[in-house]
Amino acid sequence: MRRIQERVLGYKTNVSNSISDIWLLGVCYKICLEDPSQEAVHSNGYAAFSEDFCSRILMTYRKGFVSIGDSKYSSDVHWGCMLRSSQMLVAQALLVHRLGRSWRKPLHQPFDRDYIEILHMFGDSEDSPFSIHNLVKAGESYALAPGSWVGPYAMCRRWETLIRSKIEKEGLQDKSFPMAIYVVSGDEDGERGGAPVLCIEDASRNCSEFQKNQTEWSPILLLVPLVLGLDKVNPRYLPLLAATFTFPQSLGILGGRPGASTYLVGAQDDKVFYLDPHEVQQAVNISKDDLEADTSSYHCNVIRQIPLESIDPSLAIGFYCRDKDDFDDFCSRASELAAESNGAPLFTVTQSRHSPKSSRSHEADFFDAADDAEGSAQDDWQLL
Repeated sequence: MRRIQERVLGYKTNVSNSISDIWLLGVCYKICLEDPSQEAVHSNGYAAFSEDFCSRILMTYRKGFVSIGDSKYSSDVHWGCMLRSSQMLVAQALLVHRLGRSWRKPLHQPFDRDYIEILHMFGDSEDSPFSIHNLVKAGESYALAPGSWVGPYAMCRRWETLIRSKIEKEGLQDKSFPMAIYVVSGDEDGERGGAPVLCIEDASRNCSEFQKNQTEWSPILLLVPLVLGLDKVNPRYLPLLAATFTFPQSLGILGGRPGASTYLVGAQDDKVFYLDPHEVQQAVNISKDDLEADTSSYHCNVIRQIPLESIDPSLAIGFYCRDKDDFDDFCSRASELAAESNGAPLFTVTQSRHSPKSSRSHEADFFDAADDAEGSAQDDWQLL
């Protein structure tokens, strides 16, 4: 199976023996060696990193589930890797929200009820709210059918459609997705290209709408679809992408190679760690009350990494902000990162889309400079 995965992805999966720090979804692991003859993979820091990595939820190709809608598809092999990668990112958001970033998978049953309920949400049937069945249904308005491959931007919009339809239908009584969702795009909803703009007023409005105007803020999932080059990522963006894994709000990146999506979760030097959906497993539907369930197929004990420069330029970054203070911290970090981009940021932060520059609340001086440099960076952006 490993050879199949390497052939699909186009690169070897060997992990380097670097002793540089590892950043995994906002957590730093020091791979320092007390004994110079010791291998990095045997250090205490690497052991803690490995436990964290193996606790992340893995979603892979499945076979043998009930056909999707009116189609004949009872498997997503060869076409569902982007959907599975996105499920992993959203599952991570739910894990952090319900169990905290420090949660690790217990070694023995019974498991945490929250953990089992999260896995139930991603089962392979229409009864599971975030199943591949319901994600495909959410794509109908974009003329996306079962069996068709989907890119990061369309995938983000699918999640937005699915979540908002659930909120409209079930309101605050629905606890399966306890956060607002905001797909960050550029001017005119991305139609003009350019760096996406995270508008604080838009985020606030999404939170208010999610809470039915009962409160001003709520937890929020931020999805930032990007296209950072033509055939490969422009090298100027590589350090910026790696830096996003240092954000406490990091949910990782939907990325990979053309037609082969993976879930990127961490970085070390010029390489990134990833979870790979390109393994075929039998469909599983875990009952939300089964605390003794076998969850082994939802985790990976093989750590893989690839060169960051090898990933497809079309990708999407995810972030989770628990409350307004967390969101403000994220905006500050994002603005600082943009200020270090030499006029080519991944995305920018502004108070409102049409406010004068003097009213911007985050790094006003930076945004003035970024506007002046926008023309020089525009050629690296493609329509989303």
